[in-house]
Amino acid sequence: MENIYFKIAERYKIMDIPNERSSHHTITLRGGGVIFYLGVLVYGLTFGFFAPWFLCGLTLVAVVSFMDDMHPLSAKLRLLVQTFALLLLLLQLGVHEVSWGYVIVALFVCLAILNIYNFMDGINGITGGYSLVVLLALWGINAWVIQIAPAGFIPVVILSLLVFNFYNFRTRARCFSGDVGAVAIAFILLFLLGTFIMRTGEISVLILLGVYGVDGVLTIIHRLMLKENIGQPHRKHLYQLLANEAKIPHLSVSFFYMATQALVGGGYLLVLKCAPAYTLFYAIVSLVVLVAVYLPLRRKYYALLEEK
Repeated sequence: MENIYFKIAERYKIMDIPNERSSHHTITLRGGGVIFYLGVLVYGLTFGFFAPWFLCGLTLVAVVSFMDDMHPLSAKLRLLVQTFALLLLLLQLGVHEVSWGYVIVALFVCLAILNIYNFMDGINGITGGYSLVVLLALWGINAWVIQIAPAGFIPVVILSLLVFNFYNFRTRARCFSGDVGAVAIAFILLFLLGTFIMRTGEISVLILLGVYGVDGVLTIIHRLMLKENIGQPHRKHLYQLLANEAKIPHLSVSFFYMATQALVGGGYLLVLKCAPAYTLFYAIVSLVVLVAVYLPLRRKYYALLEEK
């Protein structure tokens, strides 16, 4: 299916053309991350659509993101569709049955995660590799702690990530995920994380997105301090500074993000299994450590950007 998409992308010129803000220098096929949505669709067609509102929301964000990959859409339209799709997701999770106040908070958090995940997709391997690590941790939760998805669902999504990584986790990528890939995989992760939170009440599980969260949120805060438009593309995330200013190979930076999140996620699984009463404490300590590591690195490599 991925190779069929490549033929379509080549036919209709769905390409990522480098500009001054890009971290790559060659024209590359865009939208290869559509395989994440197709994986969920194939699962549903084969084993049944177990979460129809989730699938409807995923379809909405995937279609609009794919259209945006082909021809840029207005940010307001994308935000409107994402909001409606996330409301469908929250309906699937049953958040409205708890409290409408929680719906508002959850909607804001989910919108932030969805867009930060998209912002973090900028170098070879980072979206596919990082998502693979997060999904493996969620698979562990599903197998050893509590069921958050039907048998086979998470492995099918993992298989779609492996296919994508085969073409993207390279020095010269065959394709990029595009908005359709980054947004779709983030939506899938939100569904799995949200299911766990609704069944256990453990918001600490969001630490499984801790590395992206620290880079994304602190970069947004920094840009707000600089009075920049946070909706505009930039090169100020730590992963971009490492790849562009420090000249560290893309795959090395991606592996660094993967390994860091794997350590955090592995520790969380261990605590969740052996000492569940301390999961929130573990999540807070992990965040403090991540921030303590992040800030000196950012200060060091952002100075290189300012020198230009």
